[in-house]
Amino acid sequence: MQVRIVHHLEGALRARGVAVIIDVFRACSVIAHALAAGASRVVPLAAVESAWDLKRTHPDWWLIGERYGRPLPGFDAGNSPTEVLALPLEGRTLIHTTHAGTQGLAAAKAETVFTGAFVNLSATVAAVRALRPEEVWLVAMGQRARERCVEDDLCTQWFAARLADRPVTDAAELRGRLRAAPAAAKFFDPAASWAPESDFDHCSTLDSLPFAVRRHRDPTLGGTWVLTR
Repeated sequence: MQVRIVHHLEGALRARGVAVIIDVFRACSVIAHALAAGASRVVPLAAVESAWDLKRTHPDWWLIGERYGRPLPGFDAGNSPTEVLALPLEGRTLIHTTHAGTQGLAAAKAETVFTGAFVNLSATVAAVRALRPEEVWLVAMGQRARERCVEDDLCTQWFAARLADRPVTDAAELRGRLRAAPAAAKFFDPAASWAPESDFDHCSTLDSLPFAVRRHRDPTLGGTWVLTR
């Protein structure tokens, strides 16, 4: 298995075969937690207006997401696992748009796409390996899908090591390294009410969820991409 590491939206567009779209803080962590809490599916969208269009068609679906980290006006929740988990999720569909993660999930050209985060890393590695792909593309979405960031690069390194059966030597230091990432500062800033400290725990607890999240076409939505466990 050949592992290719690419970045940002350009990397998602280049990916072929099997791809893992990585966004630790917070999109891919939010998606996994929502599905674990009973949501039936998540629709990842790039454009805010596309999200609103779908919400107008399906007013009972939850509309969640952000731009520049902040929740969008009129949305049911931001891109916060804490906020999303406070919603009644059982059997519900979520419409999700963010500055980085959902951009890659919506645009990726790979035939098979998984979300990538620490919360379900081992399950995702197992699901990828079960496919026996010749190559895997790891796409670190980064800050606003334009700049590298510590947490996504670190998660990419973990995926690459696990897929290659190499030992991960910094497991004991993981939470500390994530805590020191510049993007984690918002979780500990009392003024950043849109990024509560509990979000850090929801995003940084390794293997807290035992399933992979995979993208597929949903015929009931005209072939729109959706994410399910």
